[in-house]
Amino acid sequence: MTQPHPPHVLDSAVTIGAWPIGGGETGALVRGFDWAATSLGAIAGWSRELRATVSNVVNSPVPKVLMWGADHIMIYNDAYSAIAGANHPRALGGTVPGIWPEIWDWNRAVLARGFAGETLSYRDQPMTLVRGGVAEEVFLDLFYTPVYDADGAVGGVMCTALDNTDRLLLERRLAANVSALADANARFRSAMEAMHGVLWTNDANGRMTGEQPGWAMLTGQTQAEYDGYGWADAIHADDAEPTIAAWQRAVAGKSTFVFEHRVRRHCGTWRTFAVRGVPRLDERGEIAEWVGVHTDITHQRAAEAALRDHAEQLERQVRHRQRAEDQLRQLNETLEARVIAEIESRRAAEAKLAQAQKMETVGKLTGGVAHDFNNLLQVVSGNLQLLMKDVAGNERAETRVANAMAGVSRGSRLASQLLAFGRRQALEPKVVNVTRFVGGMDDMLRRAIGEGVEIETIVGGGLWNTFIDPGQIENALLNLAINARDAMDGQGKLTIELANAHLDDDYARTHDEVTPGQYVMLAVTDTGSGMAPEIVDKVFEPFFSTKAEGKGSGLGLSMVYGFVKQSGGHVKIYSEPGHGTSIKLYLPRAMESEDVEVAVDTGPITGGTETVLVVEDDDEVRATVVELLADLGYRVLKAVDAQSALNVIESGIPIDLLFTDVVMPGTLKSPELARKARERLPDIAVLFTSGYTENSIVHGGRLDPGVELLSKPYTREALARKFRHVLANQGQRRQAAAAPVATPPVAMPAPVAAGRTVLLVEDDALIRAATAEVLQDGGHVVVEAASAEEAMAALQTAPIDVLMTDIHLPGCSGIELAERARTIRPGVRVVVASGDTAGVAGTLPGAAVLAKPYNAVQLIAAVAGEAGAAAAVPAPKRALEGED
Repeated sequence: MTQPHPPHVLDSAVTIGAWPIGGGETGALVRGFDWAATSLGAIAGWSRELRATVSNVVNSPVPKVLMWGADHIMIYNDAYSAIAGANHPRALGGTVPGIWPEIWDWNRAVLARGFAGETLSYRDQPMTLVRGGVAEEVFLDLFYTPVYDADGAVGGVMCTALDNTDRLLLERRLAANVSALADANARFRSAMEAMHGVLWTNDANGRMTGEQPGWAMLTGQTQAEYDGYGWADAIHADDAEPTIAAWQRAVAGKSTFVFEHRVRRHCGTWRTFAVRGVPRLDERGEIAEWVGVHTDITHQRAAEAALRDHAEQLERQVRHRQRAEDQLRQLNETLEARVIAEIESRRAAEAKLAQAQKMETVGKLTGGVAHDFNNLLQVVSGNLQLLMKDVAGNERAETRVANAMAGVSRGSRLASQLLAFGRRQALEPKVVNVTRFVGGMDDMLRRAIGEGVEIETIVGGGLWNTFIDPGQIENALLNLAINARDAMDGQGKLTIELANAHLDDDYARTHDEVTPGQYVMLAVTDTGSGMAPEIVDKVFEPFFSTKAEGKGSGLGLSMVYGFVKQSGGHVKIYSEPGHGTSIKLYLPRAMESEDVEVAVDTGPITGGTETVLVVEDDDEVRATVVELLADLGYRVLKAVDAQSALNVIESGIPIDLLFTDVVMPGTLKSPELARKARERLPDIAVLFTSGYTENSIVHGGRLDPGVELLSKPYTREALARKFRHVLANQGQRRQAAAAPVATPPVAMPAPVAAGRTVLLVEDDALIRAATAEVLQDGGHVVVEAASAEEAMAALQTAPIDVLMTDIHLPGCSGIELAERARTIRPGVRVVVASGDTAGVAGTLPGAAVLAKPYNAVQLIAAVAGEAGAAAAVPAPKRALEGED
């Protein structure tokens, strides 16, 4: 809805105090009203369209009301004040819902259509209006016309309201009595055929004497009832006094008595009669008696009323046609402007579509580049790690290898930025409170931007949590701070603002890819040089930079943009040359409590002797991975594509783990290969690897459930730990699903007399079900949870004695969960199940570690806390010895 335009200079002939000209009472009220107190503002600031419309309204003889602006401010004329009733003059300058709350539901819908440009009309619309505290049903003809402002937008809606209540009530009464009227008409016609009216005689004083058959037939009165002045009882009470006054005038003037009044017929109905009485004078010139006739003119008067109504309706139709012609003329006059506006709108839409297609194409390109780049980095990284073993002890060579590995890390970050822009990275989001997160980065930011830049942090109260990848938002904030520093040439002020924000439907309609809802806003504002609009339009494109050549990759802001969009957020940039730049990140609100970040100390890595099938189309990457795995002790098979790998699987060779790249040539894709492999080898474990996941195993920026992924480039340590984790989980699933075999029975501990309540947290459904069954057979009560969120809910509602958790959980590690569990229930016993027990060492003092795969005896003993069943995790060395 359009608000009033900036002030215009009123015509010299019309001053503010003298406008509008005319308008009667309401015109004077408009001139004297304090419009500055409303959303319309002072009259001097009204647009010409608004002033012209108001002048037409107040000077119109037809009831009209103008409802202007988002608040629907009412301005009407003298004729409409009769409809406003007791609400006048309070309604002038009031809002529609404030003045007419009883019909606001009707007006809301009609005004919404009117502001959308529709012209509406309603005939005999029933409404219940409260005027002066009294609810009255009225019937109105309503005609709604949108009023356009100078910019072509609808500024208000004008309503012409015609009150038909009296007419409709009369029609209803006539319709209700139609049967009685028909009978009366029949009797009336018979009587009129006989005597052409009801004859009566009165004495000089107006007393009815003697038999009056016509009057008795008409009124149903007996002679005793109408005798004397009793006939007056048949006259309507409202007509009695004027009848007497007219009668006295006729008597005084000895003239013919002519009058109309209502008479109650013998059936109880009231009819309108034309009365004509002639005085008969005696020889002295005095009135001897009156002779008169009552002629029923009810139909005549009804016909006259109908004719008047019809004439009024014709007049309204003529006015309506004139208005329609005026509107058509106005439409024709504005046709050219509307066509131009439509063309501009289409051009803007085409430009947005072209930009979106461009960004999508560049995103696919950067994703492909990142994939090949990560493969190259994997070859370099793998060979450097193998080389590290060969040059062990040679300090100079070790330094060079370490420098080369640092270069690999920088390349990996560059590839990550490319994937972030293309929205193709696998995120690891957590529930984060950005207040503490930004506070923890304070030292890092000050080192990054230098002492010449003053940092101010503004945090709104009650800041919500947000569901975001902490590492990515840290990179985003650091990139924005560095860009701000460069824009200020190292001297200025950097403001970081945090606040809760709500993006409503109106905002979402005018901004692409925005979902209405609640967000946490992170704004970074600098006092630098600012940017022109044509530069702002390009800042999020990859490789675009305003810095000098060699001073930046041009990927910083594109990474921020891609990451925020992939996380379901929104980015808004405000900049003006010479006035700095403000970039606002809107991060989706999380309703859960904040995840606790726990630093995990890793122990020595271990290899294995299992058989691994490596599927990789890049020869150099495949050769490097095979050598790394062989160095770790694994038996390695290899295939160049998915079809070749399927042939190896179908050959019958026992394979423990399928290690396959996600992006593969050929018609058979890696997810389909994994499915076929599990059909042929149900016990096989599957681990994917890729530098670019496409959409095959990642959706919505997150891994599909049950999928294990090792992102390229990876280190020898990461490879070893991931293999042990995946193989251990598969071993546990295999043990849980295995049928009983004819082997000597294993002695099970007797069920405990008083079983414990065990919270079992395991995302693998098969492992969770088998473990729960063993614990229940051991006499324990088991509460199952498939995720850390479910586990936290159980900890807060049930008395848990033992927490048994897998080390790797969706969105949260078992270590983090255990730390939070001990906060809620300090006495809870913790058992951590993992295939990489060395990686758990030192992370959780006092916890027991249960190596996967485990059997029933080991499980029961670990939960019971028996010695030798599980290794207690020692406290970190630093914590035991203290710090200097």
